[in-house]
Amino acid sequence: MTDYESIDFAPLDAAAVDEVVTHSLVRDVTLASGRTLALITLHNGRDHTRPNTLGPGTLTELDGVIEDLRRRALAGELDAVGITGKPYIFAAGADLSQISALQSRQNAKLIAQRGHHVLGKLSDLGVPSFAFVNGLALGGGLEIALNSTYRTVDATAAGIALPEVFLGIIPGWGGATLLPNLIGIENALEVVISNPLKQNRMLKPQQAFDLGIFDAIFPSASYLENSLAWADGVLGGSVAVERKNQPGRFERMTKWPIAIKVARETLEQRIGRVPLSPYRALDLLEKAAKGSVAEGFEREDEALADLITGDQFAASMYAFDLVQKRAKRPVGAPDKSLARPVTKVGVIGAGLMATQFALLFLRRLQVPVVITDVSQDRVDRGVAAIVTEIAALEQKGRLDSDAANRLRALIEGTTDKAEFADCDFVIEAVFEETSVKQQVFREIEPHIADDAILATNTSSLSVAEIGSVLEHPERLVGFHFFNPVAVMPLIEIVRTPRTTDAAASTAFVTAKALKKNAIGCADAPGFVVNRLLAKVMGEAARAVDEGAKLADVETAFAPLGLPMGPFELIDLVGWKVAAHVQDTMAGHFPDRFHSSPNMHALSEIDGPLERDRKKRITGFTKEARAVIEVGSSPADAETILTRVQDELAREIRIMLDEGVVPEVEDIDLALILGAGWPFVDGGATPYLDRSGASARAAGGPFHEPEIRGVA
Repeated sequence: MTDYESIDFAPLDAAAVDEVVTHSLVRDVTLASGRTLALITLHNGRDHTRPNTLGPGTLTELDGVIEDLRRRALAGELDAVGITGKPYIFAAGADLSQISALQSRQNAKLIAQRGHHVLGKLSDLGVPSFAFVNGLALGGGLEIALNSTYRTVDATAAGIALPEVFLGIIPGWGGATLLPNLIGIENALEVVISNPLKQNRMLKPQQAFDLGIFDAIFPSASYLENSLAWADGVLGGSVAVERKNQPGRFERMTKWPIAIKVARETLEQRIGRVPLSPYRALDLLEKAAKGSVAEGFEREDEALADLITGDQFAASMYAFDLVQKRAKRPVGAPDKSLARPVTKVGVIGAGLMATQFALLFLRRLQVPVVITDVSQDRVDRGVAAIVTEIAALEQKGRLDSDAANRLRALIEGTTDKAEFADCDFVIEAVFEETSVKQQVFREIEPHIADDAILATNTSSLSVAEIGSVLEHPERLVGFHFFNPVAVMPLIEIVRTPRTTDAAASTAFVTAKALKKNAIGCADAPGFVVNRLLAKVMGEAARAVDEGAKLADVETAFAPLGLPMGPFELIDLVGWKVAAHVQDTMAGHFPDRFHSSPNMHALSEIDGPLERDRKKRITGFTKEARAVIEVGSSPADAETILTRVQDELAREIRIMLDEGVVPEVEDIDLALILGAGWPFVDGGATPYLDRSGASARAAGGPFHEPEIRGVA
């Protein structure tokens, strides 16, 4: 077993760069029984906007404090040790900037060992330890609690999670070993693997308590007081701690291996084999059923060292920085003071997309929303759909009755365009055809104020051409949502040469109010995401047209790491829509984009894909095969993959040269948020650099130096 006490951790301090140290402040608390509990409060000296994090300096200070408390406990001066956080924040995990700065596998292993060395002492103080999780607890923050003897949680804590797999690493300070032995393997699989892969889903405090992560949950108003009283009861024996989800021998022998097997098969089906961290985490969870905690910690040390120094973590940190920083300050956004206040929203259309827009504007802006369509019947159905969604949110507990009633009172449907007169922001959600969009804007413009903003949700058409029929085309912006509207975090904001700063600013400010991330781009065909997804779908269609089997094409595309294969994507967006996008792009750039007649033929068939029992694509249905024409010279998987890599690299270089977006980082951010391009790739361009496609097809890498791990 590793003797953590004998390890020299000095190289970590030398590698630390400008760490904001989270201090360990200690005070003795006399409990009602007269017992003494030494309470550590983690506090970095900043407000809640800069969460406590755990870097080398933080761990060194915490280690010294814990050692002092252990000496006092052994001397009989203490009955217990507690640890809590500053207001609203327990700890947001390891300081990722410090981990990213580690320059060798040796140092990466040292940070894993240092975490085990320090946090592990919380279970070896000579007296019980209590983690009072008063707020946000992520990664290493939650692992502080897991290493403690007992745990309570504030019922209003912002979020509880082990997000490491989302970032290309694993819970490496005890989480992968301690958690499954606390709450059972199935629950641990959810927390360690499933939730991070669902766009980094977090647990609410009640959910974490129900899983068994915490022994008690208390309301915020008297959280610490109640936690201290509860701890006193535990120490005195008047409070019994029951852990109903803690696994027994039967679960370890039978249920555990079955759950691991199912999880592995599910992972392979959902994400393929490209991402490394989910499978390393799965291995750790599997082995946690047997052996000692010390052995588990050693396995975590090795896994974390491997992953921290790998390409996927380096790419994940690049992606993380884009999402956490660049997305919050969109490049090219005009000054927000120029934005027009939005006090009423108009939605043109009453179909599925339009009702999704209306509901989002209602919930986020809390302003009146009016929808219109060609007939009262369509309008009534649209309003009814919105009201039904509000009721569903109320039933799920996501809206209370007062909030639901307010939203119902704010929605209105009409065929009278005059009802749009006092709208500040009007968005269309009609058929994707220029003439149709021009017509609805022609009809609405005479009824609205001259400075009201018009927005089109077009996914690929020219915004300038749509606005060419307007009296005031300078007020028109592209405001492209991604489907499903409530879930997808990206909005592409498209400026034409005539769009005013005021109109663009209103769009950016409105997107932020909708809790979406906005990326500005030029009025170019397909904008950013759809232009590049059209490349993916077009190259997949080309491979099938040449004679490749559909299932083989899906497999060939797997190394891209996208959430789904190209034909899964086409099936999701709809065959008619996909065919239309391909035609649009091929119409603009016939020498660069592939438009397949087979796509149109398949769009006329209901369900052209054949699937197995696990819903995996196995080929085309008999009916589909009868309507398509394919060649007899199929490309092999390597050729298909190389071709799509090179085409993406070439197109991205052209987009940058054309100024579609200001910088390459905006393309990566758009693909991460709008297409689910995986964090472990860092978006498209770091992946294309590493694959060699940038050098082959784009004149050289997009990033210098390339975004890679360290040896």
